[in-house]
Amino acid sequence: MLLILSRWRDWRRGRPFWGGLATVVAGVEIGVIPLAPLKVMLHQGTAGIPSVVLALVLVVLGLSAWFAPQYRGLAGILTVLLAAAALVLSNLGGFVIGTLLGVLGGALIFAWQPVPPAAPADPAAPADDGPHHGSPVTT
Repeated sequence: MLLILSRWRDWRRGRPFWGGLATVVAGVEIGVIPLAPLKVMLHQGTAGIPSVVLALVLVVLGLSAWFAPQYRGLAGILTVLLAAAALVLSNLGGFVIGTLLGVLGGALIFAWQPVPPAAPADPAAPADDGPHHGSPVTT
């Protein structure tokens, strides 16, 4: 069990997990509103189609942040732009909640930086005692 949790933690830390999660939740929130009962959908007409398409694209961008973190810059920028477009295209961006989650998720995706792997310690290398000023004094 501990091995599974360790692998999960390593996987999660190796990608913009929280930004992707916020983006997926924003897409689901924006997409659920137009998928109301049929009586409500008949009143919307074709206005519900851009909402569903926008929601699907946001979910795909969130998943791409998880499974292809090398494209995080593009995914983050597109997420913020689409979340802002949702204000106009989709019931005020899922009643503003979806837009706020999308902007937050896109910003987290864009700002995420991978942690470089730690260099293994070389036992043959001399120990570094801090900054050295000038040449060593020999007596």
